[in-house]
Amino acid sequence: MYDKLVVLAERAERVRGQVATEEATKTALVLPFIRELGYDIFNPSEVIPEFTADVGIKRGEKVDFAICRDGQPIILIECKPVGSKLESYSSQLYRYFSTTHARIAILTDGIRYSFFSDLHDRNKLDETAFFSFSLDRLHKDDAIRIEQFAKPQFNLDQLLIEAESLKCRSNIRSHFAREIANPSDEFVRHFADSQHEGRITQSVLDRYRLLVKSALADYIASAVERRLQGALGVRNEVSVSESVPDSTKLSPADIEPAKLDDKQDKDDDIETTVEELQGLFAVKAILRDIVDPKRVTARDVRSYFGILLDDNNRKPICRLWFNRTQKYLGIFDSEKKEERIPLDDIDDLFTHAERIKQSLSHVLESPVAT
Repeated sequence: MYDKLVVLAERAERVRGQVATEEATKTALVLPFIRELGYDIFNPSEVIPEFTADVGIKRGEKVDFAICRDGQPIILIECKPVGSKLESYSSQLYRYFSTTHARIAILTDGIRYSFFSDLHDRNKLDETAFFSFSLDRLHKDDAIRIEQFAKPQFNLDQLLIEAESLKCRSNIRSHFAREIANPSDEFVRHFADSQHEGRITQSVLDRYRLLVKSALADYIASAVERRLQGALGVRNEVSVSESVPDSTKLSPADIEPAKLDDKQDKDDDIETTVEELQGLFAVKAILRDIVDPKRVTARDVRSYFGILLDDNNRKPICRLWFNRTQKYLGIFDSEKKEERIPLDDIDDLFTHAERIKQSLSHVLESPVAT
């Protein structure tokens, strides 16, 4: 399934600029996805376009596709034009969902896919998706989950169990992220109870809040560095721990959603991967003798992971195109034209160290000697 999705993702990247309408999205992107799931898109008893889902006194309400089994819809699919803000259309899918026997509903723009069910109240679409993925941010774990929706593997009971588990894990992750960013009194009290003697007052909680937040940040930074050391090892007689000092460990300023001029939109579901973090630290290591590593920052967008000088979008150092099977390093010439170099793995960044330094030289006030 992963290989099939990669081919679909490559196709989507080629045609997305030509897909301007909802109908074009269905034809060019969504129908090929349904076909890769093993459903016969030319069999009107298996894939029904414009499936009637009348709502109350409103007649003629139609959902874009219904995938059926034994004459009953099992998956509803509502499509929107590429680039649409899908969250704005979940209420429309909610209306359709309550009128059918389907327990799975998909909202998509042909690139991003959000999967919903009725885990909270039967026959009422949940407000949030239990699983989402994007073709331009494809992971192998996504392919494993998507395969469960394929015709040969489709088992509703197992799917709903997995959906409940996915939703639970997602909620826990979100809750944990909020606690890391701003620890609540309850969260802080859990740690203060084991450390503080005496009554825990609000002033005690406030003091421990800073300690808890700092300790969590240290732990996460250490975990990332250990992963980097394992992945990168020693290259050019410099280890990651030597090339990335404590003062340059990842902070919120190092990575943020993009504010770019090149039509890359900010999006809440952008996820920075471990490989991209490894790449950032590798570039910091390569450039450590030229610029302070703290000046080398990153902005993550859907298509690529951008590495910048001074967090300035007009000072691009390189781009990491790691969201596809074939990875690329993007470097820039003096006119900021990008050249993409194929990579086999993260270590290849060190092979192209001189090219990365040269790319940096174009955005430095003083030329870099290479």
